[in-house]
Amino acid sequence: MSTDLHYLGRPFSETEMVAIRAITEDRARYPTRAAISRAVCLALAWRKPDGGLKEVSCRVALLRMQADGHIDLPVPTRVIQPNLNRPAQHLMAPESIDARLCDLQPLRLVPVAGKGSEAAAWRDLIARHHYLGYTPLPGAQIRYLVQSRRGLVALLGFGAAAWKVMPRDQHIGWDRDQRERHLHLVVNNARFLILPHVRVRYLASSVLALACRQLADDWQARYGYRPVLLETFVDKERFQGTSYRAANWIPVGDTKGRGKLDVHRTAHLPVKAVYLYPLSPDYRSVLTAPSPS
Repeated sequence: MSTDLHYLGRPFSETEMVAIRAITEDRARYPTRAAISRAVCLALAWRKPDGGLKEVSCRVALLRMQADGHIDLPVPTRVIQPNLNRPAQHLMAPESIDARLCDLQPLRLVPVAGKGSEAAAWRDLIARHHYLGYTPLPGAQIRYLVQSRRGLVALLGFGAAAWKVMPRDQHIGWDRDQRERHLHLVVNNARFLILPHVRVRYLASSVLALACRQLADDWQARYGYRPVLLETFVDKERFQGTSYRAANWIPVGDTKGRGKLDVHRTAHLPVKAVYLYPLSPDYRSVLTAPSPS
């Protein structure tokens, strides 16, 4: 029976854990969490499909290792928090928008890059107005500001897919090995927010449709590969999923309400409907492809 530890779908052998502990304990050479994650990626040859180091995923895995008592990380040198008092008025419409969809056209999805004013505005607005608040998106990611003729109307965030989701996995038909190899080709719509001062019929489904057309190209430009499937989770106590259905997303079932970290099966979280959107007509064959010999 394997004694490997598993984080983010990746097994870590005891030999690898010894190497990780040696890096985290060498504070002279690796004084920060960023330096540690880079060194771990290099030591384990943990890379993205485009060849770059998988540092974001590594940092998440290291944090979970620390929470489980396997390693000890240095205290963070900088913590980014949303500023709930910063209104970002230069990006927001000055007054309520109660209009027809045609009055907002053309809609544009503007990718957020770097750590400038647009990134701060995205973070602050999500923190203030989204029911889940702000948390950093995991892994590879793209955030969008949705601009219109009347100004900023919505925000979107896409990040790494959930490791294990029974309705999604049954729909795809992949096994554990196939999921480990191809999970990076599935992207999670983790945040979607129509700003509260905007009341425009059909706007939400139009924004989702625009994102489905644009994301694969943007993802390839940023990360060097094209995802083939989108996923999202809709809280059934709050929403009916109408906009996703209108944008041709496919409902495939419900979560069990336990959450991804509930290893003891005791949590009681809101049940969420799982929706998928194929970005490629052959997404199933791509995601279930055997490993090359």
